[in-house]
Amino acid sequence: MSDLPQILSVLGDGLPDTILATLGGIVLTVVLAFGAGLLLLSPRTWVRGITRVYVEGFRGTSEVVQLFWIYFVLPVIVGYQLVPLVAGIAVLGLNHGAYGAEIVRGAIRSVPRAQYEGAVALNLSPAQRMRRVILPQALVEILPPLNNLFIQLLKSTAVLALITVPEVTRQAREVLIPNFGDDTFLIFGVVFVIYLVLAAAITLVMRLLERWAAGRLGRRPVKADPLEAV
Repeated sequence: MSDLPQILSVLGDGLPDTILATLGGIVLTVVLAFGAGLLLLSPRTWVRGITRVYVEGFRGTSEVVQLFWIYFVLPVIVGYQLVPLVAGIAVLGLNHGAYGAEIVRGAIRSVPRAQYEGAVALNLSPAQRMRRVILPQALVEILPPLNNLFIQLLKSTAVLALITVPEVTRQAREVLIPNFGDDTFLIFGVVFVIYLVLAAAITLVMRLLERWAAGRLGRRPVKADPLEAV
């Protein structure tokens, strides 16, 4: 325990990269999830086909391979090397955005058909129907699984250690273990707590968003089980 201050200091140095990777990945995930999710519902077959290639390509391949491909292979092809953190955020967003696209597609499809017909009867344009009628209802269904997806994204930031991003896990493995090897249990115990706290913060924000989305529709949000795991 005497080494705890040094351990906290070193892990604290890696915390900003973990948080930046998580936030950047979440932003890109949201953009791609909603974009690809809507394109999967396009009436044009070729649009759905191209989007499906993206979704299945990133869902069906290893996240580590995707990371190596973007960081090591892509520069050989285009002649431009991405900053490790940027490459990591790109992979996190592309990978989790593919999973999120199916969440968005399924939630939109779950909106009762009568809502579509009512919007058509009101002479709303397709864009207005989606923005004013369909998406507000689908959002209530989208947010809970997105919470789980964002927590998974947080945990996936650990793979960025493979391309030298000095996030929390790399700091523990590459800096602390060689110098404080006898405190392995303490080191990874602190890492465990860091991820747990960050996951709890994500869950808190998403719970608030769920309440807001449900309130807009005049619904009462489902109360979370106090024993529910983060």
